[in-house]
Amino acid sequence: MKIVRVQDIIGSEREVTGPGWTSRRMLLKKDGMGFSFHETIIPAGAELNLWYKHHLEAVYCVAGNGSILDKATGETHQIEDGTLYALDKHDQHTLYGGTEDMRLICAFNPPVTGREVHDEDGAYLPDTGED
Repeated sequence: MKIVRVQDIIGSEREVTGPGWTSRRMLLKKDGMGFSFHETIIPAGAELNLWYKHHLEAVYCVAGNGSILDKATGETHQIEDGTLYALDKHDQHTLYGGTEDMRLICAFNPPVTGREVHDEDGAYLPDTGED
């Protein structure tokens, strides 16, 4: 059994930040669950162009608000507490922070190792098999 407390991740190597986001990586590939699990904070007013070409992601909003633009369809969807979106087709998207910071709970398949950073397309590179 694994017990993970977000307060123990804050300030550790499992808290990763980039322009417009902070990711607290609660479960990683090396934890052996077959997926990774993160708490991600998107600040109010942020704009992130993302495209997870090598990962599927499900995201559940538990606080704050924002929106997501599906670049394939041009549709924009509002995100607020209680909203889930799933990037089931490696969807290119733009994530917008709203009037309040968004707190998102995210699962990635395949799991991330924890060292990933977004490339020029907003993607994480595929896993090289290393932990």
